[in-house]
Amino acid sequence: MSTAIISQGIERGTRTYTRAVFAMLAAGLATFNGLYCTQALLPTMTQDLGITPTQSALTVSAATGMLALCIVPASILSEKFGRGRVLIISLTLAVLVGLILPLVPSITMLIALRGLQGALLAGTPAVAMTWLSEEIHPRDLGHAMGIYIAGNTVGGLMGRMIPAGLLELTHWQNALLGSSIAALIFGVLMVCLLPRQQRFQPKNITLRHEFSAMVSHWRNPRLALLFATAFLGMGTFVSLYNYLGFRMIEQFGLSEVLVGAVFIMYLAGTWSSTQAGALREKIGNGPTVIFLSLTMIASMALMGINNLWLTLAALFVFTAAFFALHSSASGWIGIIAIKDRAEASSMYLFCYYVGSSVIGWFSGFIFTHLPWIAFIGWLVFLLCGVLVISLTLAKLARQSI
Repeated sequence: MSTAIISQGIERGTRTYTRAVFAMLAAGLATFNGLYCTQALLPTMTQDLGITPTQSALTVSAATGMLALCIVPASILSEKFGRGRVLIISLTLAVLVGLILPLVPSITMLIALRGLQGALLAGTPAVAMTWLSEEIHPRDLGHAMGIYIAGNTVGGLMGRMIPAGLLELTHWQNALLGSSIAALIFGVLMVCLLPRQQRFQPKNITLRHEFSAMVSHWRNPRLALLFATAFLGMGTFVSLYNYLGFRMIEQFGLSEVLVGAVFIMYLAGTWSSTQAGALREKIGNGPTVIFLSLTMIASMALMGINNLWLTLAALFVFTAAFFALHSSASGWIGIIAIKDRAEASSMYLFCYYVGSSVIGWFSGFIFTHLPWIAFIGWLVFLLCGVLVISLTLAKLARQSI
């Protein structure tokens, strides 16, 4: 490896860059395939195990909840032991737990193991963005981050589609095993491809320093606003996808199979997250997040109209805009946080998944007790918050020049 690559970061066009982005792509595929591997199986598990839908849904909530709780501790450990080491150990152990899932005899044990799997998976999203921020040349960081986010979207899609497809041919345990084997393959690819870290500087971990680093990041107005963007943006996104299926079944008369196919919309996010870097380079970070916020508001509002094809088209645009926004905000975190980057990235992701849990849960009450147009109005209100944040970020970015 050349001295230039070590001193300035891994540059696009080199063999090491190719290995790095494919390793992170595989990490995203494995992580989010594992995180959502039971979601498509919930109706079948409910019937087969004689449990309630709420109990079966805990196999998803346990994983995402424990992931949110463990992101910050995982990032702190990476400050001492290295990003690459945490990535490899975290994903390896999570994949092994995934292979055990089809063998457990009860829903209680399945929920417990899913919680453990989510805790172990936390090491990957907690550290991956920091690894990229430290190792990739700043000029090429947006492109690399976009590919990693694309892996997240495809991994989430595969985590739903692989078991759903296998369920047509076999029992749900075998469908779950098939999904776990896919995660294993991607995990092996990540371990084999990940370049050795060159720019990592270990530091002694103290609770006082870590607390100080977290407080320092929240005191940075731009970072605090990006954390709030993650909370509101992901909360809105999850709320829409949680309850849109009910709308399509009850209002438009679609079957559950066709409603499940709606997750293919994630491919819009796969494309947009890889293109977000080019958009930022062309018009700047501030104008990019403003444009994407406005796009999300407009497309969300269109979903209030009682028309299936318009709803699907608006959903496609909204999904693309959301993942582009997530990619842009993630890349911006790595640029603004010039030190303690692991803590900054982990705090962003903590807010991201807490928003998913809290807002996604609260939106259910609005969906249940109010008409669809009021539900859409609630989500547009949240997105207006994202727009206000984006306008403020753009203003702060101009002042820092």
